[in-house]
Amino acid sequence: MPKMKTHRGAKKRIKVTGTGKFVIKHSGKSHILTKKDRKRKNHLKKDAVVTETYKRHMQGLLPYGEGR
Repeated sequence: MPKMKTHRGAKKRIKVTGTGKFVIKHSGKSHILTKKDRKRKNHLKKDAVVTETYKRHMQGLLPYGEGR
């Protein structure tokens, strides 16, 4: 069976931690920021850990655990 290909877009956006968790950036922090309050924008700054629901999908995109 041939090797699986890594999804290049996912490789640029998803980081894999040492314990195998997937870390991504929150969306909604690039423009139209005036209507969002300070608390919301500060929470969007932090990285988000991918939930167990999407973990299997991420493993399909990054079959060899590659990340930034």
